[in-house]
Amino acid sequence: MEAVRLYGVGDLRHDTVASPAAPAPDEVTLAVSVAGICGSDLHNYRTGAWISRAPSIAGHEFAGTVTAIGESVSHVAVGDRVIVDSRYTCGRCKACRGGVGQVCTELGFLGEVIDGGFAEHVTLPGRNVLKAPEGVADRHLAMAEPLSVALHALNLMHVPEGAEIIMTGCGPIGGLITLLATRTGHPVSIVDRNAARTALLAEATGATVTDLDALADHYYRYAIDTTGNAHVIKGLVSTIAGASRLGLVGIGTAADIIDPVHLVEREIALVGCHAFNDELATIGKMLPDLAPHLDPFIESMISLADVPTTYDRLLAGEATGIKTLIKIGDTGG
Repeated sequence: MEAVRLYGVGDLRHDTVASPAAPAPDEVTLAVSVAGICGSDLHNYRTGAWISRAPSIAGHEFAGTVTAIGESVSHVAVGDRVIVDSRYTCGRCKACRGGVGQVCTELGFLGEVIDGGFAEHVTLPGRNVLKAPEGVADRHLAMAEPLSVALHALNLMHVPEGAEIIMTGCGPIGGLITLLATRTGHPVSIVDRNAARTALLAEATGATVTDLDALADHYYRYAIDTTGNAHVIKGLVSTIAGASRLGLVGIGTAADIIDPVHLVEREIALVGCHAFNDELATIGKMLPDLAPHLDPFIESMISLADVPTTYDRLLAGEATGIKTLIKIGDTGG
């Protein structure tokens, strides 16, 4: 079968590989229909931050159809279309037992610790799939995972009804947070150096375009950063109002940018937002209503063979849209 595998830093290849093994009792096999390229995929390719096995079939955002199930799997059946939970958790640690698997002590992700969805077929734990809502196209189902990340960030922020949110970064997660926030009545001001992306997002959601320098004269108490950029985060910390909350979603590099005395005196709460908890099930229920609003976010649908060159194009900053999807199998629309 066709697959895209990560061999090491900067080494991503379109390969022909053996089909996955038949599912174990607690596993399922999927025919993958559509997958998405995530910023963390690009980060891993560029830095090797999470390479724990190689070569590994990449991809943790995808949807597909069940083609085989293990004998202990009962919540889905062969022929079901499903959305996929990207987290690979142990189920045993205190975090997992406490219902916060997104901070599992052994947390990994599909496409890293086990093979992922940049392939025609994949076998994965049955607990990682949920039956998809009826009538939603596979290109929209493949966006369930990043939508769950976006919803998790908003849930952690506890933004009061109608309050403004500053959003830095208009990539996939920033764009989807903006979509969810504006659809629930929050005015959103967006900051990104990519003018094409900010214009697209403003038109799709009604968000207001601003810039980092302008925030010094702007009163705001809720901000979410998806860039992971130290300069951007430092700018937000220095300009956000007192008694405020700043959510950090983007993954960058470690930096000494936080003055704890400033946080105390200004009552600024920093909120780390990692993956998601139970939001995937919620997004599954929301998808029929969200689906008509997702197409403006899709820049292109590429083939598996195009993935390696697309990684390089995206890392070079050449994207004008927000989300790149990979058409793999029968998409059902």
